[in-house]
Amino acid sequence: MTLSKDAVQIAKAENRSFLSMVWYEIRQDRLAYLSIILLTSIVVIAYCSPLFFPVDRVTRIELSRIYQPPSASYLLGTDDGGRDVFGQLLLGARNSFTIGVCVTLLASLYGLAIGLLAGYYGGIVDQIICRILDFLMILPSLMIIIVFVVIVPNYSVLNFILIMSVFAWFGKARLIRSRGLAEREQEYIQASKTLGTPDWKIMLFEMLPNLSSLIIVNMTLTLAGNIGLETGLTFLGFGLPSGTPSLGTLIALAKNPDIVQNKWWVWLPAALLILVIMLCINYIGQAVKRAADARQRIG
Repeated sequence: MTLSKDAVQIAKAENRSFLSMVWYEIRQDRLAYLSIILLTSIVVIAYCSPLFFPVDRVTRIELSRIYQPPSASYLLGTDDGGRDVFGQLLLGARNSFTIGVCVTLLASLYGLAIGLLAGYYGGIVDQIICRILDFLMILPSLMIIIVFVVIVPNYSVLNFILIMSVFAWFGKARLIRSRGLAEREQEYIQASKTLGTPDWKIMLFEMLPNLSSLIIVNMTLTLAGNIGLETGLTFLGFGLPSGTPSLGTLIALAKNPDIVQNKWWVWLPAALLILVIMLCINYIGQAVKRAADARQRIG
C-alpha cells in the first residue's frame, strides 16, 4: 500500500524530536529565523568582546575625554567618565545576558523541584505547597529584591543573581504543578508505582521527560523578562555593583535631560540593543511555543 504525501508528512512529524520540531518551526517562521541569527551574532560578539575591550581599560575613568561624540577613535563616543561607550555596550550586553540566563536556569530549577513534588504527590502535599505559593506570589517581589540588594554585605554579581532567582520561580512552580497533576494519572506512572519504582526515579526519569517541552517553552519566554528586570534594577541603581558594565547603567545616564537631547550616543545604542534582544527572544519563544502545541504549528 502506497501512502499519500500528506500521510508521509504526518508520520515524519510524529517521529520528530521536540528539538527538531523547534528548529523546523524556526526555519518556517522568517522572523524567528532572522531573530536567532541576529541574537546568536550579538551573543558571540558580546562574549568575545573582552578580547578586544579589556574590562579594566573600558571601566577606567578619563576626565579629559568626557562626553566625546562618536569618532574614529570611539565609535559610540564616551560617557560621563570618559569611558568608551562601545566597549561598555558589548561588555554590558554580555553581563546582562549572562545574568538573565543564570536567573532563568536557577529559577527554573527551583520551580521544577517544587512543582514536581506538588504535582506528583498531590493531596495534602499539594495543598501545603499551593498555600505557600499563594502567599509568596502576593509579596511585592521587586521591592523585596531592592531591600536585599541594599542590606546584603559584600554585594556582588553572584549575590544579585541569587537574590533575583529566589523571587522568580513562583509562577514556574505553579505551571509545572498543574501539568504534573494531570501527568500523575497517566498509566505509565501508575504502572511504575505498582512495580515499586522509587518516587524520585519516577519523577526524574519518567515524569520529567514528558514535561521537558513545557519547561523549555517557559524558560525561553521568561528569559527576556529576566534580562529586562536586571536592566531595570540597574537603571534604578539597585542592580549590578557600581563599576560593572551594564546596559542599564548606560540607560540610567538618560535621567539627565541634557544627555537625552544632546548626547544621544550615551544611552540610545543601549536602549536599542535591549529592544532588539527582547524582540529576538520573544520571536524565538513564540516559535518554541508553537512547536510544543500541535494545533499552532506552521508545519
